[in-house]
Formats: sequence, structure tokens, C-alpha cells
Amino acid sequence: MQHVLIDACGWVACMDAQLNVERELEALLGPCAWAVLPSVIEELERLQHQRTRSKPLLLNLLEQKSSVVEPPVKGHTDDELLALSIERSWAVLTVDTVLKRRLYEANITVVEVRQNNHLALIDSL
Repeated sequence: MQHVLIDACGWVACMDAQLNVERELEALLGPCAWAVLPSVIEELERLQHQRTRSKPLLLNLLEQKSSVVEPPVKGHTDDELLALSIERSWAVLTVDTVLKRRLYEANITVVEVRQNNHLALIDSL
């Protein structure tokens, strides 16, 4: 089973696009287990307070479907995501351009929102 680390900006992009994240991920990768870092949850909670009610982030869904995983190193969230994805060979859902490049260069599977209506694997930069 493929594990997918969820980055804050990737989750926000999915919510803004009103994607069925579970269906989209399974169409791309097959059965998936979601994982999220504590720092990502904290960032999403901060973002939730800045958003209107018409644009919810569905944090309860993310928390129900995901395992909270501690990173192997503490630091910037992008560094934590990179270290954990390399250590465990887990895919990462993100739309952060700099993080995508770092993951791609480390040969990690990267999932992004494309054209605001579906998820896609990054096959080149």
C-alpha cells in the first residue's frame, strides 16, 4: 500500500478545487494510506481561521483519514516532509514549487493538483 504525505498547500489546493481526494489518490496510486505531520496540521489550523465559511478546509476529514507521523528531523516543514518521504519512500501531495523540485530530485513520487480539477503525478519539471 502506498503512503502519501499531505502538505498544507496541497490539501488547500484540493479543497479549493473541491476534489474528492480519496478517489483521486486511489485512481493515481491504488489503495493509499494518508499521513500528515504535526507541523502541517498546525499550519492548516492557522489557515482555517483566515478562511471564510464558504471555503472550509475539512480538517476533520484529513484528521480522520490520516495518521499523524513525527518527522525524523525537526525544522522547517518542507525539510521535515523531504526527510520523512526519503526515509520511508512515501509520496507527497503538494503544490509548492520549491518542495516539488526537491522531492523530484530525490526521486520521490510527487502528486499535485493540475488545472484545478484533478490530481496528477509529476513526471518532469
